[in-house]
Amino acid sequence: MALLTLKVNGREVSRDVAPETLLVEFLREHLRLTGTHVGCDTAQCGACTVHVDGRAAKSCNMLALQAQGRAVTTIEGLAAADGTLHPMQAAFRSAHGLQCGFCTPGMVMSAVDLVQHHDCSSEDKIREGLQGNLCRCTGYHNIVKAVQQGAAAMK
Repeated sequence: MALLTLKVNGREVSRDVAPETLLVEFLREHLRLTGTHVGCDTAQCGACTVHVDGRAAKSCNMLALQAQGRAVTTIEGLAAADGTLHPMQAAFRSAHGLQCGFCTPGMVMSAVDLVQHHDCSSEDKIREGLQGNLCRCTGYHNIVKAVQQGAAAMK
């Protein structure tokens, strides 16, 4: 076991973890932050996407100990303390950028990263930027609309 200390959603946490513990496992099982989903376990679907030091990362492909001393934000940490949704969360709801909702947390986290760090000036750029996130329900049309709305609200 090793002591892991990091900030999760703005709060410092410390836990003993086995060296092979994945970040997604740590978040879900140790901290009970179950908004981060486990989809494929191979970093292909993006359901496990979180932000590590402000950048999107697939938490099923990262050991928890690799987050030592870093800041991790999960979907639960995007909303304001009073429960007000982050503009991207609100846009996904408004544009109905979800159906079953399984991919939505990872998709929202990737969309926020896309808007903050990449080119999302066109529908093609948004689709390209979200290639690492799979949705089996929507066909992506409303997801793209949601990202466009969220991007406008974030600026």
